[in-house]
Amino acid sequence: MMHPVTHYVPDTGASDTSWKRLYQAGGAAALIAGVVFRRNLGVEIALFSAQKPPDTLIDWFTLLQTNRLLGLAYLNIFDILNYALVGLMFLALYAVLRRVDRSLMAIAAALGYLGIAVTFASNTAFSLLALSDQYAAATTEAQWTLLLAAGQAMLALNRFSSPGAQPGSGGYLSLLLIATTGMISSVVMLRSPIFRRATAAVGIFANALDLAYCISFACAPTAAGERLAVLFIPAAGLLYMIWHIMVGWRLLRPGCIEGKRLPILSGEGDPAVLPPQAPEAHTAQRTIKECKL
Repeated sequence: MMHPVTHYVPDTGASDTSWKRLYQAGGAAALIAGVVFRRNLGVEIALFSAQKPPDTLIDWFTLLQTNRLLGLAYLNIFDILNYALVGLMFLALYAVLRRVDRSLMAIAAALGYLGIAVTFASNTAFSLLALSDQYAAATTEAQWTLLLAAGQAMLALNRFSSPGAQPGSGGYLSLLLIATTGMISSVVMLRSPIFRRATAAVGIFANALDLAYCISFACAPTAAGERLAVLFIPAAGLLYMIWHIMVGWRLLRPGCIEGKRLPILSGEGDPAVLPPQAPEAHTAQRTIKECKL
């Protein structure tokens, strides 16, 4: 009976202890993104708040004058914090997974940071807050009319804040780019001995829901936008929360990444080969099993 041959590929990057801070920072950011500053946090707040998200621009201006924090939350201001934290997580994932597929992870990082930049640029929460202040201070009909027109344009740009749950061009593009980044990273995770397949699977399902929403929204009639958002976005948000926690917990254990010689059960490559009965083989296998999440 033939035994599988265990090849040992020397670690070329993770053995540098200078990566430890990045793993820890990325892990902490992922946990905070999953537990505290979750995506679309305003929707969760609306479930428990007596004040629901406004339907008209005048109501938005009124809310921003009476309860600024709640108004900004409904305008997805916390999504900026979420994506900043996710960006740090993506950087840590690149550092870990680049050893598996450097090209794919470079593409994923580029798309992810482009999507995050679009999010930062397209969120109009503070612009609407400034317009609400100007509207409150205005004294003429002409000023009110001008500010209402500007506010309506800003509201249409902000993701899921306009009537019909429209994502806006910036919101749509950022959602598509970041979901693509998450999908690539999750697929690469499947080939990494560092993450459990369950972590990769949760990431694949979460990002697949966002990608399905993006594809469906582009193809469906305009009137179906709100139904599509309700169908895909909440389920994706729940899975993202779980995925971020799983990834964050794993990244916060850098000792399981640094300085390890990772076993690869295949006949490819040209590393040193040890029989499966060798003590080093059992030690490495046990280390990977204990460290996986």
